[in-house]
Amino acid sequence: MSLLVIGTVAFDAIETPFGKTDKIVGGAATFASLAASYFYDKVKIVAVVGDDFPQSFIKDFNNHTINTEGLQIKKGEKSFFWSGKYHNDMNTRDTLVTELNVLADFDPIIPASYQDCEYLMLGNLTPQVQQTVINRLKKRPKLVVMDTMNFWMDIALDDLLATIKMVDVLTINDAEARQLSGEYSLVKAANKILTMGPKYLIIKKGEHGALLFGEGKIFAAPALPLEEVFDPTGAGDTFAGGFIGYMAKVGSVNFANMKNAIIFGSALASFCVEKFGTEKIVNLTQEEIAARVQEFVSLSKFEII
Repeated sequence: MSLLVIGTVAFDAIETPFGKTDKIVGGAATFASLAASYFYDKVKIVAVVGDDFPQSFIKDFNNHTINTEGLQIKKGEKSFFWSGKYHNDMNTRDTLVTELNVLADFDPIIPASYQDCEYLMLGNLTPQVQQTVINRLKKRPKLVVMDTMNFWMDIALDDLLATIKMVDVLTINDAEARQLSGEYSLVKAANKILTMGPKYLIIKKGEHGALLFGEGKIFAAPALPLEEVFDPTGAGDTFAGGFIGYMAKVGSVNFANMKNAIIFGSALASFCVEKFGTEKIVNLTQEEIAARVQEFVSLSKFEII
């Protein structure tokens, strides 16, 4: 059984109050698959890049036991590229450049060896591409997690709603939850979104943690206060990858395991923001992850006297 990650593998160029980069490797599938690989050793990726993508980073994937058979490499074409500049609050950003390149006509081909998929992470892509992946799997996975964004709510709402009906877990941020539901209260928003199809909803709140809704229950996860945040890019994808990677590791889908998965995903995301791009999360140790998880546990552990 395997964990399939679908999404972008790309180049980013980032500027924050702490510095700026030239082109570095990024993309939703990059961050998510690396994060998942710390918990599960059968991660497989479906994405597309141009022949400008460095072979050295494909080796990094393989060193993390990430199967790259589904990574299409288009000769003579360029990889997807995004450039952005973050404001001083590190929560808002301006997109400076978006070049779709190979992503413009991406057709997600599922290799035969990927049909053992039991856990599916649908990274932020067009809802139609996400649907195509689900439909091309011969057997429905045990758990389907979907990430999306306000852009698709603006331009492809019908396709988005159709895709949401097909998944088990939807992950969006608080502004997107309000937009999708038309409700300002996040509790009301969650209740409305859960009627749209998914069994569980995760609302990401950035530096304020995350909320999990499902089974008539609510769980609030803290965010770890950090002395320095260099680059928030990819943190949400890292969170989602850590979440589904942990769920694949434990092998049982229920609210209790999802609570733990959110903490492990949050721990991975807290590492991600400490350096630019994938620099921090590509070489973590299990000891570092365990220590960071304990920091999260300590944040909200208390006794009533």
